[in-house]
Amino acid sequence: MAAHVLRLRAALLIGSLRGERRVRTLILLGVVVALTGVVCAAILSLDDAPVAVARTVTVLGSAAVLIGFVVGPILVGSVDQLDPRRFAVFGVDERQMPWILTLAAFVSVPSLALLAMNASVCIVAIRLGAPWPLAVPMSFLTLVCTILTARIGMAVNALLLPERRSRELTALFALALIVIAFPVAVFLASLKWDGHVPAAVASITATVGFTPLAAGPGFLFSLAADDVAGAWISGIIAVLTAAALWAVWSWLVQRLLTTTERPVASRERTGLGWFGLMPSSAFGAIAARSLVYWLRDRRYIMNLIVVPVAGALTVLPLLVAGVPLEIAALVPVPVMALFFGWLPHNDVAYDSTALWTHVASGVRGVPDRLGRLVPVVLVAVPVLAVAVPLTLLWIDDWRLLLPLTGVAASLLLSALGLSSIVSVVAPYAVSRPGDSPFQQPQRPTARGVYGPAAAFLGAIVVSIPTVWLFVLTALEGSEYAPATLWAGLATGFGIAALGIAIGGRIFERGGERLMEFVETA
Repeated sequence: MAAHVLRLRAALLIGSLRGERRVRTLILLGVVVALTGVVCAAILSLDDAPVAVARTVTVLGSAAVLIGFVVGPILVGSVDQLDPRRFAVFGVDERQMPWILTLAAFVSVPSLALLAMNASVCIVAIRLGAPWPLAVPMSFLTLVCTILTARIGMAVNALLLPERRSRELTALFALALIVIAFPVAVFLASLKWDGHVPAAVASITATVGFTPLAAGPGFLFSLAADDVAGAWISGIIAVLTAAALWAVWSWLVQRLLTTTERPVASRERTGLGWFGLMPSSAFGAIAARSLVYWLRDRRYIMNLIVVPVAGALTVLPLLVAGVPLEIAALVPVPVMALFFGWLPHNDVAYDSTALWTHVASGVRGVPDRLGRLVPVVLVAVPVLAVAVPLTLLWIDDWRLLLPLTGVAASLLLSALGLSSIVSVVAPYAVSRPGDSPFQQPQRPTARGVYGPAAAFLGAIVVSIPTVWLFVLTALEGSEYAPATLWAGLATGFGIAALGIAIGGRIFERGGERLMEFVETA
């Protein structure tokens, strides 16, 4: 009797789980259908817009879709149902598998959504003047290229990356996507077109239309604009792209069918987190340990949270003092960059007794210094990549993009380099692991004052030339913008490299002194 009850409960549980999966699948399908409908309606609304506007939207949108079909499988790490290795046990012909899998790839929700969008682009191009005997085959070729690109992305994902994607690797992909996509999206959203495409965007569109990313749409709207030469170039590139993608896809299918899985693919299944993701070296081990500390220890987390808040709060007193908004809004980005670079100035003290693992294992100074900077860089770069375009969108002055990036790079990297020196020259006592981050111990020496001040003020001093060029750009025009960017990058990377080298040398020679400090502080 008890066994029947258990079996009945198990059956009910399995049925409920299957029901929940069906509901989630239906919801996701409804969302995809709704989004596809909205996108297709937006594309079809371009039939009464100027050709230049329709060309810009479709070419840049098609390029973004193609990149998304490549990055999507890598970012999500989903299981490929059409993985060629699944069919190896059936004795299939290797020469026919690329065709079979490509045809099967058309029968999927993403492919059908892509078909609808490509059909909408084709309809708009025909209404704007493109001849349909050329527009229809090119639209189909564009669809094939996108599907082949998705298949190649899935194959590369299967070859190079583990099937069970770790959260850490997915987080890195997401950060990279934020750094690249967010500034571009904010810049395009800030443009006021009024029916006319800005010159910079038109130039970018023309360039992208001559690349494999969007040669198909470039061909369609070059025909609509009576640009015969541009249509020829885009058409030839589109055909060559399709041929190259087919060759790559065929090679990948053969490789997957004849190659066994890499033994190292199981590293991500051991639950090592950042230690399984980082390189198997002293730098990788220290970087992984630092990431674990920065993302779990509330003392580090509090520092990371305070920096963006402190940067944003600097605007209020400036506005109260009568500083114009256009000037006050430029202050938070440099302040955040400076404080992010300044955060590791006492990282050795936060290690507490864990520092003995570095000293006892004979770790060289440069890997130690570099590994400790990884968490700050992984947080600072995305935050600044979001803050810079939002600042320029707020003040509506995109000519300051390069100068503001140069100033942020100079302050961030210079502070990181100087912090790498200060953290081994003048560490000072901090709250113990597990204590409140607001609990500060007594310090018997003045190093807790001079060390942080040296790193903070030193980064400002070495960045003065870059800040001066930034001021000239803001006052006199954009002719100083490239010089500001390159000056900031040169200053930042130069001071960072010098600071890491000097700090590493001091770490190697002062290991016993640092051990004594962390034991007594």
